[in-house]
Amino acid sequence: MQKAVERAISIMWDRYHEPLSLDAMAGSAFLSRFYFSRLFRSSTGTSPGRYLTAIRLYKAKNLLLETDMTVTDIAYGVGYNSLGTFISRFTRSVGISPARYRWLSQHGIPQLSRTTEAGPPRRATLGGHLLLPHIDVPVKVYVGVFDSPIVQGLPAACDILETSGAFVLRDIPEGEWHLRAAAIALDDIASGPSLRRPLAVGAHDPIFVVAGADLEVDLELHPIGSFDMPILFALPELDKLAATGNGRPVRRDRRAATARMLHGAKV
Repeated sequence: MQKAVERAISIMWDRYHEPLSLDAMAGSAFLSRFYFSRLFRSSTGTSPGRYLTAIRLYKAKNLLLETDMTVTDIAYGVGYNSLGTFISRFTRSVGISPARYRWLSQHGIPQLSRTTEAGPPRRATLGGHLLLPHIDVPVKVYVGVFDSPIVQGLPAACDILETSGAFVLRDIPEGEWHLRAAAIALDDIASGPSLRRPLAVGAHDPIFVVAGADLEVDLELHPIGSFDMPILFALPELDKLAATGNGRPVRRDRRAATARMLHGAKV
């Protein structure tokens, strides 16, 4: 049955610009739409429709960075028949509008910030140990909690590591959160956003946070595979978010160690 989900995902990547329906995707897997949806969610953590949306927005990000196509042409080119719907979903998922995303990619992304809610804070802390698979090149590992299984928008809290070890996410609001992590090669971080590809990713079951709790969760990353969804938020930009106090700042000794690794590494 896993092959059926893989086949459906392959079709999404190949035909994302077409009006793919749930019936069509289920038919490609030779399954009923109900059973296909349940199987797909158990394999990927999300619905077929949301997975397809993530692919379309991921493709749109690349087109914004790599072509001179208008936002309207990109919207229709990735499968949307409404410009307003495309702009709304892109902005909600990536954190900024398509036009703003293109402009910032050329002029630099400023410090990210998050509006704070009125009233007394009701926050929690989530810590644990993060384990990386064997990776031959120096990496940065971004770990954060999101309000969706899809890595999109700004995380409620984030931390940055360069190897396996302890992470801490502070000031997490009450509610249900999804812990996600991605390891990106340092060479990719220095390159354009469209060239960045996670080498390994990790996810945890939904975490229910209550006020004042100190939670502990271990997270093991695995090499990226066919079931892993594209990441919509440009993770290296979390460097700036972490430095604002919304996440734990990167320690200077880590940065120095990274510089030493880069000078001695053959990539």
